Amino acid sequence: ARMTVMKRFGDADDIAWAAVYLASDEAKFVTGQVLSPNGGYVMSQ
Repeated sequence: ARMTVMKRFGDADDIAWAAVYLASDEAKFVTGQVLSPNGGYVMSQ
């Protein structure tokens, strides 16, 4: 967890909220994107 920008590992709620966002009207203009809910782990590599 120290290696992530968020300083913690993600859990099921983090993934669920990403799915809720994508299914909402707030994401109606989001197309062709890759959503990586990884807490910034990739940025620390």
